[in-house]
Amino acid sequence: MMEPSVKSEYFDLLRFETVGADPNRLRDCVNCATWLRRWLEAIGFTSELLMPPVADGKAAPPVLFAERKGDEGSHTVLVYGHYDVQPADPVDEWKTPPFEPTEKDGRVYCRGSQDDKGQSFAFLCGVRDFLASAKPGHIPTIKVVLEGQEESGSAALIAMAPDLRRKIAADLLLVCDTSAAADLRPAIVAGLRGVSHFTVRLDGPNRDLHSGEYGGIAPNPAQAIAELVASLHNPDGSISVAGFRDGVEPPTEPERRAAEAAALSDNDYYNDIGCEPVGGQQGKTVTQRNSFEPTIEVNGIHSGYGGPGAKTVIPSSAFAKISMRLVPGQTPRGVIAAVKRHLEDKCPRGMKLTVEEVNEGAPGFRLPLASPAFRLAASVLEEMDPRGPVFQWDGASIPVVSVLKTASGAAPLIVGWGQPEDRIHSPNESYSFRQFDRAREWARKILEAL
Repeated sequence: MMEPSVKSEYFDLLRFETVGADPNRLRDCVNCATWLRRWLEAIGFTSELLMPPVADGKAAPPVLFAERKGDEGSHTVLVYGHYDVQPADPVDEWKTPPFEPTEKDGRVYCRGSQDDKGQSFAFLCGVRDFLASAKPGHIPTIKVVLEGQEESGSAALIAMAPDLRRKIAADLLLVCDTSAAADLRPAIVAGLRGVSHFTVRLDGPNRDLHSGEYGGIAPNPAQAIAELVASLHNPDGSISVAGFRDGVEPPTEPERRAAEAAALSDNDYYNDIGCEPVGGQQGKTVTQRNSFEPTIEVNGIHSGYGGPGAKTVIPSSAFAKISMRLVPGQTPRGVIAAVKRHLEDKCPRGMKLTVEEVNEGAPGFRLPLASPAFRLAASVLEEMDPRGPVFQWDGASIPVVSVLKTASGAAPLIVGWGQPEDRIHSPNESYSFRQFDRAREWARKILEAL
């Protein structure tokens, strides 16, 4: 059971409103990073806050780097996590205050309770446990990188990474920001999709127009944006953008079999999301669509009047937020260029199209199943759970992991303890004490195994 002192630390961390994408929360991010810096220094780390350069007149949240030297000749481990969180919106759907941790039925409800403050802090508590009990001569060098922009693309850390090569050089990259299998069975993530996103804007009339006086005359941006985003997919759910799939590397047969063996059923997804899992291309399994296929998703469409009652206007503009998940073989720059060409070619008449807020993000990657790091992890996880681990190819993205992998030279080992009921990115996010304890135990045991 979590000690009162650890619970107090955990709750203090959660109270920082670290929405890294919101410039108004920069001070919260700096205060949180400072809190984490002091916490790490208290257990023997030296640390520094790396301030990213100002871009487009906007300052970015700091990157925290910390290091604790190990015994001579020991391995070097790089631990990555992020302290930023998703916005709380829609706030009125929260049953508890989104930034005041609330304990109920063995779970902590708060934004960031799982993603990723809860998971990364649990892992760091496991690091502290290890250091308190480790025998001299058996302690690796441990480096920690914690950033404040993961939820919005990690732009600052990605830009800084090439200059940090020597500082972050390591043998093993440990990440605790993913999910376990059903009923908390351990899962080793053998691949992640990359992610890119942008905003597409359509401008039509020079002002909102009376829909009676100008209906049937003026082009309608709200209708046009719907037509435009609908053109991104074919009727069977496949992506219609020419060149988008160029270079896609299909999974190997062993990867496909391992992924299907750990897959949830369609009924599991129905119970989780409340509707049938019919998104994506027809004729492919849920696992194929989520683990090995790229996607284009519309994250939001905004135009015109949305208040109570009616306001009979033709809006002057509309925009859509679009994200893409990438698989190995695709490049962020290549897919963005392909989608931009498609949108320009399909732009409805009478509209001016602008693509803005472009974030290239990072590519996806898959790791060899024969990795020595996987063998080490499997032995540790079998000790923790007699069912042993499964392998997963996560449909989500941690964009900076592939960048850190290259810059540090470290082999990634991604093991997390999330579950669907955590509701990350949604109102009423939570994390159970059982999951926290598992993440903490995993950190201690993998460091002992090294």
